[in-house]
Amino acid sequence: MWNAQADSLPVTRAPIESLSTEDSPRISGENEEHVRHLAQCVSPLPPIIVHRATRRVIDGVHRLRAARLNGQTHIDVQYFDGTAKDAFLLAVERNAHHGLPLTRADRNAAALRIIRSHPDWSDRMIASATGLSPKTVGSIRRRSGDAIPQLNARIGRDGRSRPVDNSERRRLAGEYARTHPQATLREIARESGLSLATARDVRERVQKGASPTLGARPSGGPVHRPAAPAPAARNPDQGGVTAFALAETLLLLKRDPSIRLTEHGRFLLRLLDTHALANRRWEELVDRIPPHCAAKVAAAARECAASWRDAAQQLEERARAVDGRGAVNTIA
Repeated sequence: MWNAQADSLPVTRAPIESLSTEDSPRISGENEEHVRHLAQCVSPLPPIIVHRATRRVIDGVHRLRAARLNGQTHIDVQYFDGTAKDAFLLAVERNAHHGLPLTRADRNAAALRIIRSHPDWSDRMIASATGLSPKTVGSIRRRSGDAIPQLNARIGRDGRSRPVDNSERRRLAGEYARTHPQATLREIARESGLSLATARDVRERVQKGASPTLGARPSGGPVHRPAAPAPAARNPDQGGVTAFALAETLLLLKRDPSIRLTEHGRFLLRLLDTHALANRRWEELVDRIPPHCAAKVAAAARECAASWRDAAQQLEERARAVDGRGAVNTIA
């Protein structure tokens, strides 16, 4: 995508006050500690990347804040001339893989936005830009609702368009793998039109005597399996409905001027962002707690959870009161 080209852009100087930090993929805003750390750096910092058409900073908001903190009036920039959608993609790519990384909630929200702006992109292509797993991107896509068009083909990381339902291509790949047992993955992929990853899966299935298509029975005959349990409410990789809804909510709050332009609002976003961890991350965290600290951490976690529940209850009561006043005013 655009990340590889960005490093070769020419460097020039630009007035700091002419640049905008709107539309950042960071839901909770900048990290003040990181800004102060950059401001204390003796060595020159790399140039920031700016979308020429909108003057928005694509990569380097913390460096811009540090320069302003040091009293600088101008800063080194590299201008990007793509579309606004391409500029956001570049911002996600740069911040997901370089410097201060995006949080999980940031990447979930970015993936949702990219799915909406580029519905023809494959899960793997979006995953490579956001730093998420293809499985997580697929989960976000499935839960995104009817607003996302369901296409018959998607563009992969290699730029090729492939059908979403690739059962026929899997069958072709399986047949080629059976008749050409010495064929390389690239040959199987080329003959069938599949990606290398899918070609590998097909070849492994054929070698095990299974059908190359997903969900089909192995060639040895019917296999009886117990009924699959009902889908869980939460996906272990992505946090399920809760993580998806939280990413949506944080994205909306971040765009609300009454939240993002106030000190208390930004503090709230940072708090919410800190707790926006996927189930798997929580499990990893719990597994690494020393046994002799488990009871203390559990007690602290319960206290924190109780505080959040109390805050949520107060906010819900305020929301109901506002709705009630609105209803009364409407009747009057």
